[in-house]
Amino acid sequence: MTDRSASIQLEVEGLCCNDEKILIEKKVGALSGVRACDANVVSQMLRVDYNPARLSPQDIIKSVAETGMKALAADRATRRFSWWRERRVLMLAFSGLATVAGLVCAQTGMSVWIARTLYALAIAVGGFYPAKSGLSAARSFSMNINALLILGVVGAVGLDLWAEGAVLVFVYSLGNVLETFVVRKARGAIKSFVDLTPKEALVIRDGGESLVATTDLRLGDTVRVRPGEKIPVDGTVIEGESYVDESAVTGESLPARKAAGRRVFAGTMNQQGSLGVRVDKAAEDTTLARIIHSVEEAQSRKSHYQLFGEKFSRVYTPTMFFLGILVAVVPPLLFGADWQDWIYRALVVFVVSCSCGIALSVPVAIVAAVGNAARHGILMKGGLYLEKTAQIKVVAFDKTGTLTIGRPMLQRIVADGETSAEEVLSLAASIESMSEHPLGEAIVRKAREAGVYRKRDMSGFEAIPGRGVRARVDRCEYFLGNRKLLEENGVDLGSLAATVDEFEADAHTTVVIGTRDRALGVFAISDSLKQESRESVRSLEARGLRVAMLTGDAAGTAAAVARSAGIDHYRFELQPQDKIRAVAEIQETVGAVMMVGDGINDAPAMAAADIGVAMGAAGTDVAMETGDIVLLADDLSSLQRLFHLSARTVTTIRQNIFFSLLVIAVLVPTALLGRVDLLSGLLINEGGALLVILNGLRLLK
Repeated sequence: MTDRSASIQLEVEGLCCNDEKILIEKKVGALSGVRACDANVVSQMLRVDYNPARLSPQDIIKSVAETGMKALAADRATRRFSWWRERRVLMLAFSGLATVAGLVCAQTGMSVWIARTLYALAIAVGGFYPAKSGLSAARSFSMNINALLILGVVGAVGLDLWAEGAVLVFVYSLGNVLETFVVRKARGAIKSFVDLTPKEALVIRDGGESLVATTDLRLGDTVRVRPGEKIPVDGTVIEGESYVDESAVTGESLPARKAAGRRVFAGTMNQQGSLGVRVDKAAEDTTLARIIHSVEEAQSRKSHYQLFGEKFSRVYTPTMFFLGILVAVVPPLLFGADWQDWIYRALVVFVVSCSCGIALSVPVAIVAAVGNAARHGILMKGGLYLEKTAQIKVVAFDKTGTLTIGRPMLQRIVADGETSAEEVLSLAASIESMSEHPLGEAIVRKAREAGVYRKRDMSGFEAIPGRGVRARVDRCEYFLGNRKLLEENGVDLGSLAATVDEFEADAHTTVVIGTRDRALGVFAISDSLKQESRESVRSLEARGLRVAMLTGDAAGTAAAVARSAGIDHYRFELQPQDKIRAVAEIQETVGAVMMVGDGINDAPAMAAADIGVAMGAAGTDVAMETGDIVLLADDLSSLQRLFHLSARTVTTIRQNIFFSLLVIAVLVPTALLGRVDLLSGLLINEGGALLVILNGLRLLK
């Protein structure tokens, strides 16, 4: 048997609540050859993994159509909401007009049969899609909200309540259309990012320029970006100079200067000069594409509130069905009550149960919040992290590149007297040229500026995490790193020990170079604190959070940076495994920890923390993969927005769940007591559902 695999993404019209999600997954999942099926209510997207030898895309689309919904390949689907082209809206309008005409006929004394015919047309046309969905659910041996409505309408007609049945269908269908429209507003958070990406690019090939689709660009191509145009790719500037507005991707409001060697991102706006940009990433792998994917998949890592909403929906609908049956049958059979009265009450129970409110309000709020965060350069990999952020007790920062600018500068060099400072710098730069550590880059940069940098015959290079490097240069073994590296290898610091103490006391990071016999020199390297670091620490503490710093630097340097940033709790000389233990200790003694780092060296600690936040990671693949939350701009003030948005989201979701349960708790007993009629119950129910969805949409602002 052929064991090939393919996947398809479909946009599904009419997918607007959890019952329909369950129905479509059950229907499509039952097809022979389907391996996985996942429907997303808010994005209205269906992803299916299947065996193309046993199943075709058309088979999947046909299966979706049998549920009363319509599927279209994502690359052909239109996301523009034009009400005059929507079949559901046109059928709703006809149903409404027929209902009004029937009511007019009934009130003016015209033939009862004319009024009933109009009501019947209103029910048949307006109830077409709910009936199709309800019958499909019944054939799949499941019960959904549409089935409850159909029971209510059929019961109303059976009791000769034609007007009530027609009004029920119209109001329910109107509520569905309005809910769909409101959910599309939430999807606007996704569409706003999609619209940022140019569909075409001016590529330079074979000495000429031509417009091609961005999806047809190849790695290494050069594209021309003129002033006022959006940059179509993630790439590197190789020609020209300009300022680029990157706020759409990073949330940074000030334009960034771009010249040869600087990175640019798809969807950002070139403001002034013309740029030649080398394509570094395919269209589907750009930073903006990852943001879009993150927002679309915001429900993939579900919060406890989302899981509650889904579990509630699975139990709620069948429970209401069986309750309605019991209400209709038990009182007349056991107590001789009036059949028509109790059947009517059962119909009201069915009708007041027809709501997507609690199931839809939570995912709408999550997607709205995630979309809001993405617009401000905060990339979240699921609604789970919005909830977890609200539970954080301690924010732990890495130092270099997080609290500090991340571009260390070599300030001083002291040699042992037997070797010149220039030779020590040249030797160290040659060794560090094999390293990507920021401290090593500072040494190499200084050597180039001084004109003493030169390549040497080197072998056996080894990076030692948390310590430094070792290598053989001209057959001699050298150690280059912190004091511990040399001491652990038996290197005597001699007179340079006092220099190391002096540099550390002055808040410098010290790097020592030496052989097995002796230390040759000491480098004093320092990194400036970011302007916003102190204010960000203060704002987090004002929220009642504890702030800590975990760094691999020596005690003196760590103390100076912590003091400048206003951090009381810090740990120093930590190797990667030490940071993991530090995070675990904080979790045990204080509570949930958020680890904020550069997403590269701090990956283990970020993974161990309750939430890992990668800083300044626009375009950095490792950071994108490591962080649960990614701050695309190198700006700590984004953390304040993150905590504020998290608190608002959790509050909004709690409001929505409470209000939805309150409506159910009031309407169902009222229906059982016969204190609410069919129309009033449905209006209150649909109105409540719209209110909680609109409340969730406030998070877009």
